[in-house]
Amino acid sequence: MKKQYALGIDYGTASGRALLVDIGSGEELATHVTEYPHGVIDQTLPGSGLRLEPDWALQHPDDYIEVLRRSVPAVLRAAGADPGSVIGVGIDFTACTMLPLDADGTPLCLRPEWRDRPHSWTKLWKHHAAQDEANRINEAAARRGEAFLARYGGKTSSEWMLAKAWQILNEAPDVYEAADLFMEAADWVVMRMTGSLVRNSCTAGYKALWHKGDGYPPADFLAALDPRLSDFYETKLRGPIAPLGARAGGLSGEMAELTGLRPGTAVAVGNIDAHAMVPAVGVVSPGKLVLAMGTSTCHLLLSEREAPAEGICGVVEDGIVPGYYGYEAGQSAVGDIFAWYVDEAVPGYAQLEAAEAGVSVHELLETKAAAYEPGETGLLALDWWNGSRSVLMNADLSGLIVGLTLQTKPEEIYRALLEATAFGTRCIIEALAAGGVAIDELYACGGLPRRNRLLMQIYADATGREIRIADSAETAALGAAMFGAVAAGAERGGYATIADASRRMARVREETFKPDRGRALVYDRLYDEYIRLHDWFGREEDMMKRLKALKRRSSS
Repeated sequence: MKKQYALGIDYGTASGRALLVDIGSGEELATHVTEYPHGVIDQTLPGSGLRLEPDWALQHPDDYIEVLRRSVPAVLRAAGADPGSVIGVGIDFTACTMLPLDADGTPLCLRPEWRDRPHSWTKLWKHHAAQDEANRINEAAARRGEAFLARYGGKTSSEWMLAKAWQILNEAPDVYEAADLFMEAADWVVMRMTGSLVRNSCTAGYKALWHKGDGYPPADFLAALDPRLSDFYETKLRGPIAPLGARAGGLSGEMAELTGLRPGTAVAVGNIDAHAMVPAVGVVSPGKLVLAMGTSTCHLLLSEREAPAEGICGVVEDGIVPGYYGYEAGQSAVGDIFAWYVDEAVPGYAQLEAAEAGVSVHELLETKAAAYEPGETGLLALDWWNGSRSVLMNADLSGLIVGLTLQTKPEEIYRALLEATAFGTRCIIEALAAGGVAIDELYACGGLPRRNRLLMQIYADATGREIRIADSAETAALGAAMFGAVAAGAERGGYATIADASRRMARVREETFKPDRGRALVYDRLYDEYIRLHDWFGREEDMMKRLKALKRRSSS
């Protein structure tokens, strides 16, 4: 039989990649990465050089089209694949990454009259400058007893759609008025590919407060926040919402010419990057927590029941796999913390030692840190370098290391940072369990589990749980390809459900990371200390928030 393929396109924080997959076996034929030409815009605005305020993070929307322009033709060439054999395309994206569009669907920042206005640009998921708006949303929702708030652990985030849109309205009302629509970047790229305006249920549910039964929050709640917001959902966020795996449309002729694919190729509705990873590791049933680990970590879990739990980023029916409630929690920085330390704080002699050994600084520090036992460094850290997503949901919290001395070595700090992220994950696991959501197994995917063995052993020891690792290096793109195969449909050689696709296309490594009982006992004691720090700085003492406020005032 003629082989058939699906294409997964994964849009990350710094780059996008395309992956071509054999639908029948899950074999990955070719992958190609396109670094975003403009990267993460967090210092100055392109062109004007206007300096951005703290906690801003923007992107250039044409960078997303550049991924289609470069990476899709590259994987077709590398695999020697007939474009006619590609029956479906799926994309995943960081979220909430949102952008304002004019009536033609063009991002405002691409219009000459708006390009020098920061609020006209794409706001990346880690744009945290809307924390004031998030705080006011949370206060108003709690005061009014809004039903939606419990589905998000009692707090919404500055990373999400409503807070970001309200920040635009507050700080640049003319930009808000000029925007015909606000869209997730995932939905915008799908609209560019197909010509169809279709919002996906995943980002709508987790990032825009939409509920399958109740819809969006009521207009009277929005009016209580700000009368100018009262029609926000029916105007600025209008458009049909489709479930994951649905066919958004066929590839347009323009995009077929750009990518080298055939016109009419099925394109699935968009998805969140971490959520696409869940079926890619074979998880399509309840009780299995998936850690999607990269610059940040998303914690994803399926359940047969909707239950409130502290600090979850959301529970959404059909939000990850149709037929189940999908829970999301997360840590706003994980790999980013390790990268910060290596790029900004490691002493020169360690960099020189790594260069002389012919290894990366990360590899050097991992090897040296592995020689220490739990507790031996005398250090303890909090994992809030980019704020706390779960369980405290506050972007104004910051990082902390306790126990530094004049004898502290770089590898000891590195290990303490690894341990901090493991403790943050354990905190999330315990919050879910306290909310009545069962967790039986752990799975890990993304770049970090494949690169850092010490990290995964620390996670196993600190959580006391065995961890299974995805076999694919491109788990998100693989999951996106699976949804592309579902969008094509069984009648076209694809699959009827994501569970069917997962059974044929997902792969997990044979090797697992098992906890060591002795190390786990020491980590129990360290975790108790972590929770004391966590609750003091996160719940009782506002020092971190005051320092952040002072920083904002001083830089304005």
